[in-house]
Amino acid sequence: MNRRRPYQDDDEYERRPKRRRVSDNQEIEDRLESLILRVGEKTTSSLESNLEGLVAVLEADLGTFRNKILRILSDCAVKLPEKCTIYSTLVGLLNAKNYNFGGEFVDHMVKNFKDSLKNCKWDAARYSLRFLSDLVNCNVISATSLLQLLESMVDASTDDTVPQVRRDWYVFSVLSTLPWVGRDLYEKKESALENLLVRIEIFLNKRTKKHHNALRVWSVDTPHPQEEYLDCLWAQIRKLRNESWAEKYIPRPYLAFDSILCEALQHSLPQIIPPPHHESYVYPMPWVVYRMFDYTDCPDGPILPGAHSIERFLIEEHLHSIIETHNLERKDCASHLLSFPYKSKIPLEYCIVEVIFSELFHMPSPRYLEICYGSILIELCKLQPSTMPQVLAQATEILFMRIDSMNTSCFDRFVNWFSYHLSNFQFRWSWDDWDSCLFLEPEHPRPKFIQEVLLKCLRLSYYQRVKDMMPEAYEKLLPPITQPDYKYTSENAASLLGTATAHKLVVAIRQKCTPEEILNELKDLPNPRDTENDMIETTFNPLKIDVFTQTLLNLGSKSFSHTFAAISKFHYVFKQLADSEEAQICLLNNVFELWHDHQQMMVVIVDKLLKTQIVECSSVATWVFSKEMSVEFTKMYLWEILHLTIKKMNKHVMKLSAELNEAKDKLSRDVESSSSDDSDTETSTKKKKDENVERPTEEAVEKMEEKLEAAYGDQKRIFLIIFQRFIMILSEHLVKCDTDGRDFNTDWYRWTIGRLQQVFLLHHEQVQKYSTTLESLLFTQVDSHILDVFSQFVALTK
Repeated sequence: MNRRRPYQDDDEYERRPKRRRVSDNQEIEDRLESLILRVGEKTTSSLESNLEGLVAVLEADLGTFRNKILRILSDCAVKLPEKCTIYSTLVGLLNAKNYNFGGEFVDHMVKNFKDSLKNCKWDAARYSLRFLSDLVNCNVISATSLLQLLESMVDASTDDTVPQVRRDWYVFSVLSTLPWVGRDLYEKKESALENLLVRIEIFLNKRTKKHHNALRVWSVDTPHPQEEYLDCLWAQIRKLRNESWAEKYIPRPYLAFDSILCEALQHSLPQIIPPPHHESYVYPMPWVVYRMFDYTDCPDGPILPGAHSIERFLIEEHLHSIIETHNLERKDCASHLLSFPYKSKIPLEYCIVEVIFSELFHMPSPRYLEICYGSILIELCKLQPSTMPQVLAQATEILFMRIDSMNTSCFDRFVNWFSYHLSNFQFRWSWDDWDSCLFLEPEHPRPKFIQEVLLKCLRLSYYQRVKDMMPEAYEKLLPPITQPDYKYTSENAASLLGTATAHKLVVAIRQKCTPEEILNELKDLPNPRDTENDMIETTFNPLKIDVFTQTLLNLGSKSFSHTFAAISKFHYVFKQLADSEEAQICLLNNVFELWHDHQQMMVVIVDKLLKTQIVECSSVATWVFSKEMSVEFTKMYLWEILHLTIKKMNKHVMKLSAELNEAKDKLSRDVESSSSDDSDTETSTKKKKDENVERPTEEAVEKMEEKLEAAYGDQKRIFLIIFQRFIMILSEHLVKCDTDGRDFNTDWYRWTIGRLQQVFLLHHEQVQKYSTTLESLLFTQVDSHILDVFSQFVALTK
């Protein structure tokens, strides 16, 4: 290779222009993309003049950058739905000047729409449909061909052999499009539009809504009804129809260009038939529309649109879209929310708070991490300090007053958000306003909420800080001091069987002994299970587990790191002692006996024991429902432990499944390559050498399949354990109440049935695989109250 530095005249005149041409083209493409993306943003000139200028620029560049412009515009239509009408106007103006380009764009959007349906990109498909509909307003697409498309969408809802969630989505996509195009269809094709609406009404009247109660935030409809999403949107569309399809909040810049657009030639959409249902398709789950405020909650000023006005739907849709676009940047998200285009016409702060809480409380789970919503609310308070903190305080008050009927999952999220919010505002709150809860039963949701909030605050602060922030009247709700309760140094330690060995262990561990030396110290401890009357073969020694676990964890009690280091160092001892499910449950009981006053420590230790495979997931599930934990049964941290256990099992199954699929793909590729014609022997040999490095064998794939099958068995077993225990304790409670003539609907019952519902919903994707097994083995001859929870879960995806 010639490494000499070229002279100035060495062929530079031949190479440079080519590079510059490539660079120039890229610059132009970037400039076009920037112009298209920024159209509609605040500038000194009007939107109309910006659109006219952009049309002139794009028309001039269509010859060279046609495909690039098509791609950018179609992407914007889907990814920036809040600017839908701006881009439809832009396309309309381009179509008026260049009919062929308009046809190409319509074909491009139709292709994207079909691809979105096939690939289960439901939001992208809905936004594409909305954009195609709005092109009718711009005289790009004929109203007749759009109605044919909408009819074919509604046709998809008439197939009774497919899941209801599929049919629901197709109807929802049509209804959510009508605010944009309803007026135009009403003026041009009134009878066809009415026929479409009649078909939709027939479908809505026939559909089942068993899932409704499972998705409600509150169990009662006062003061605001908890409406199912399609019912609510249908009521809004009917009201819009009664008002002659006139709405107030959709910007329609194409009206300013009516004289130009009306002269343009229209395109007809091709016949679009929705792809048939496939069992692998996953459809959006139904939801319940969240309502927190009405116009009476807002002070003097702009009036909050009614629950059944289409404006409420449009505002919420736009705010949800902003959160979706900017959820990763809390400051940008808060800024864009507060810059809502129609903020002068609505009580914006109330709308924002309601939408954020609707996302936080969305069932079965929020779209994003819970902390995302908390951080956005904090930024909103910083940006709008004069109004937002007051609205948020009002919302918190409303939530607390209605907490008696709140869904258990939403209760947990409310606790997590409020404690996080307090920690960012110096833990200040007007607690005296809530002191009426001090006279209620401890299991009542209001005092329980305050207890759980304080326990969460303890994780974010320290004990004295939490104690100082509370009035004296709340002393009984304060959490205990977080310290270990080590029985081998207590007053009655001398009478305990393992005290002497525990003291020897302390010395040995401090002298950095080995795991084998620990086992040697423990070997002489007697087994309390070895009694003359005990005919069962003893498989473990609970005293050994007791002495070792409590001594080691007490020595590591200084911090989480000390505890983790202790568990890692003596992992071998744990594995030797806890070699069965019964022994593992004994180990967990000893962890609880030591750390019963420190919930966070309990959570992290159990998590560590699971990660290091000292205890199995099924053991943790059985332990949660054991008699020893009955006093903790309604506390949040215990369910935090159960859910992290289930998630660990689910992740394990997903990991094994992904590895197996990858191995199968590699194996099939190897088989194909080996069977192909080796015309180039040298290249083929080299390729095989490269591929043989990580080539899985058929035997290895078979072992992976067996491993995955075993993991599926473990996953099924953990769900069977959990649901069986739920049925047992709930049935026992119901029978006992019936026998005693008492009302079964106690606070304990509501917490427990709520936790059962939470397990179903939070892990619905995994539980769904075993719904047939669960139905045949467990949910057959059970009380109707328990069966209702299972039926609601099954209805979610059917």
